[in-house]
Amino acid sequence: MSAVQPVRPSGHRSREQRSRTASAALHTALVAASLVSLFPIAFIVFVSLRGRDGWQEPTRFVGFDVSNYSHILGETKFLTWFGNSVIVALGATVLGVLIAATAGYAVSRMRFPGHRPLMWTFLVVQMFPMAVLIVPLYNILGELELLDSYTGLIVTYCSISVPFCAWMLKGYFDTVPVEIDEAGRVDGLTPFGTFWRLIVPLARPGLAVTGFYSFITAWGEVAFATQFMSSEEHYTLAVGLQTFVGQQKAEWGLMTAAAVLITVPAAVVFFVAQRHLVAGLTAGGTKG
Repeated sequence: MSAVQPVRPSGHRSREQRSRTASAALHTALVAASLVSLFPIAFIVFVSLRGRDGWQEPTRFVGFDVSNYSHILGETKFLTWFGNSVIVALGATVLGVLIAATAGYAVSRMRFPGHRPLMWTFLVVQMFPMAVLIVPLYNILGELELLDSYTGLIVTYCSISVPFCAWMLKGYFDTVPVEIDEAGRVDGLTPFGTFWRLIVPLARPGLAVTGFYSFITAWGEVAFATQFMSSEEHYTLAVGLQTFVGQQKAEWGLMTAAAVLITVPAAVVFFVAQRHLVAGLTAGGTKG
């Protein structure tokens, strides 16, 4: 006897067809969005390989060379600016994450006078536009004799990143069970010892997110660095790029090559931290 084939309802077939159509439309939209997102980056790389004046005819697919890169690395102070940016970005990242982590943990675990106003103060500080903060920060750094110094710029960047990072880490620490702190106290650990030895290892995803945010904030910032750094040997990359723009002409070939080189460290930091980013971003919003 032949096996009886089940008869699928017509509604099931139509739902399956709609599902395939929706999937194809979704993938088409994702591919289109990816192409739109990658086009500016690909265009900058393309122009950077066309020589000093290749940007004037960007549609010609001939005359590729690395003269822009060799000129930047060999005949400008790009490497000095790069080193300055590394110092400032790493300093702002380490100091900012340390301050934000301790502040977020204290507000999450401890109840002290003013702990709620403290978090609201962090939130209010984020509302001020950068242009409003330049003058008071300039005056403060001038009084402290920190203008045109790495320390002054690092402190400035921490003032930008710490409020947001503290809010994010406070939400992340809220997801860590309080029983872990109690176990640490039973074992004789101090509050800081509990934080450093028990909580910090569990908070790596949140710390990775805040570290990435702090690094990107310091790495690509222009306004504060332009106003606070006056000597060329202290320029960061964002400020050094402005030397390629003159009153009569802009060296777009050099600027695009420098932009490509500037993007590389940020991309490396992203790929190192990416496996923690999703967990850190979602965990901070699940509680608190």
